[in-house]
Amino acid sequence: MANDATGATALHPETLLVHAGTLRSQYGETSEALFLTQGHVYDSAEQAEGRFLNTDPGFQYGRLSNPTVAMLEQRMAAFEGAEACRATATGMAAVTAAVMAPVRAGDHVVAARALFGSCRYVIEDHLPRYGVESTLVDGTDLAAWRAAIKPNTKLFFLESPANPTLEVIDIAAVAAIAKEAGVILVVDNVFATPLYQRPLALGADLVVYSATKHIDGQGRCLGGLILGSKALIEADIQTYLRQTGPALSPFNAWVMLKSLETLPLRIRQQAQNATAVARWLKDRKDLPHVAFIGDPDHPQAEIIARQMSGPSTLIAFEVAGGKDAAYRFLNRLKLIRISNNLGDAKSLIVHPATTTHQRFTPEVRASMGVGDGLVRLSIGLEHADDLIADLRQALDG
Repeated sequence: MANDATGATALHPETLLVHAGTLRSQYGETSEALFLTQGHVYDSAEQAEGRFLNTDPGFQYGRLSNPTVAMLEQRMAAFEGAEACRATATGMAAVTAAVMAPVRAGDHVVAARALFGSCRYVIEDHLPRYGVESTLVDGTDLAAWRAAIKPNTKLFFLESPANPTLEVIDIAAVAAIAKEAGVILVVDNVFATPLYQRPLALGADLVVYSATKHIDGQGRCLGGLILGSKALIEADIQTYLRQTGPALSPFNAWVMLKSLETLPLRIRQQAQNATAVARWLKDRKDLPHVAFIGDPDHPQAEIIARQMSGPSTLIAFEVAGGKDAAYRFLNRLKLIRISNNLGDAKSLIVHPATTTHQRFTPEVRASMGVGDGLVRLSIGLEHADDLIADLRQALDG
């Protein structure tokens, strides 16, 4: 197979998302080929040995590598400006591998406390089962990160913007603290999207995505991505993935390759829609709180201006009256659908306290900013006026 990508780093993101990493077979196909195969055959026993020693380039077995998956990895690496990328079956497989692979029993991990429920489970419940300590801190408090460092601290983990509150952390500042302490910084960049925030350029060591969200963006496939330096990826993460087996399906990889071609178009329109909807929500006097990354009144607006090049497609807002009022509002919606997914072409809304964050006590949810009236709205590709009309009728009841 021939590599059709130009490899030129000066190309714009839109061009990289169409061309980077393309591998063409002898048939010269225009679209990327879908290789649905479990394994590969070798010309000789010597070649098989070379493949497993990594001295002979090529593919071995679907759990280890696949041509279609490799195209997705190479395209995302080019887009993100990373030396290496590895794909996984789900976003949480990517988070788990990025956090678990570099640490050993006796190590210590520090994470921001405002996290997606499953991410917090990995940090708070899963790691300690294997002898890895964890500490949760207020991610916006740089002094808290410094104070949490111990001699055995190995890794920092954060989401920015955080799910579901849209809390923003100063990635460059946390990265500087991590570098000084010799600690690996892992950033979950799902809410910002790779189009509007570049954690690696801000000093992060690894960035993770649930490709299920904006990268697929059309509610079809699960997938995850881990990006970083070749040294970090190959030191622990590649071995962890090869041996534990959270491999991405070639079909899902192919779908996501095609989705990347339209990612900038979709994200920009969704962000434009979200801006219009957020402004309308902010003007309502009956909503106690509205959080949006493009809002100049956001508590971390100065940090957002420095580290993000565009707004999120997510809005978080509080419905006065707690859970009962939030439920009445959600159940009156006609166009916007109730779902715990996000980043979709369809606008989706969820009540985090009883879904994505239901496993936490009310006190823990409160410490994360997840109140009983909070809803998370993921804006899609519908016309903004139609979304506003649906929200209006549901809020006015």
